[in-house]
Amino acid sequence: MTLPQSVRDDAAAVEAHLQTLFTEMSGPADRLAAAMRYATMNGGKRLRACLVMAAGRLAGGGEAAAGLVEVAAAVECLHAYSLIHDDLPAMDDSDTRRGNPACHIAFDEATAILAGDALQTLAFGLLAAPRAHADGGVRAALVAALAGAAGIDGMAGGQMLDLEAETRPMVLDEVRQMQAMKTGALIQFAAVAGGIHGQADKAMQAALERYSRDLGLAFQIADDLLDYDSDSATLGKPAGQDADRGKASFVVLMGLEPARKAASDLITGAEAALDPWAVGAVADQTAALVSIARFAIERRS
Repeated sequence: MTLPQSVRDDAAAVEAHLQTLFTEMSGPADRLAAAMRYATMNGGKRLRACLVMAAGRLAGGGEAAAGLVEVAAAVECLHAYSLIHDDLPAMDDSDTRRGNPACHIAFDEATAILAGDALQTLAFGLLAAPRAHADGGVRAALVAALAGAAGIDGMAGGQMLDLEAETRPMVLDEVRQMQAMKTGALIQFAAVAGGIHGQADKAMQAALERYSRDLGLAFQIADDLLDYDSDSATLGKPAGQDADRGKASFVVLMGLEPARKAASDLITGAEAALDPWAVGAVADQTAALVSIARFAIERRS
């Protein structure tokens, strides 16, 4: 499936903004800046950033408010940090990412750890800065929401559960919870952050939460399916790694075809959450969110 031009334009705009951020980054720790740039700018579909942009336009009545790209860039910085740390020898021990050497291979382990740390703090700095939004209350809400997505109840906690999964068997509900934290939390933040930035009403914000919750789980099931039936060259990272490490996955616990159906059903539910906004002035933004959801389970890498 090909993403619509509007989504690809958003990805390109965020890419350009990130490039500017790293170009303007200067100081004595040039090697650290280079590692941050390497990990963030080495490819990627920018789907999380595109979720921010489309949801922000949906909440804003079809227009992208000033500062929305800052939120999208913050999500990409936080995501890049998580991938750096995920690839470390102490975590998933992956030598490649997006077809390139992982950050700790291209640089070294200590630099990679620091690059992840610095990208995480950069993400919060972008959200807290006045150019992200004129309203300090909106900026505070964005910072608080990202803290929840990144911390013990989100990505960090999910990564801890993922490590524990190597030492004991997990049942399906435990895997679902682990992935909702590790992978789903940042995807959910991306859509919800667009709503926060656009100051969506309660009905729309609830719909964005439901949409992104279902999307996040479907995205991880799709990842498990790719890990099962794709190859390292296509994925740009080692394939079959979870099976090699003895981790439970949706494919292992559900079976191949039931997992495919579960992902499809989740995306159907995600789309249904947005039905009230599928017509009218914001229909294009709803369509963009639907296309991102469909792409999430139809992608090949």
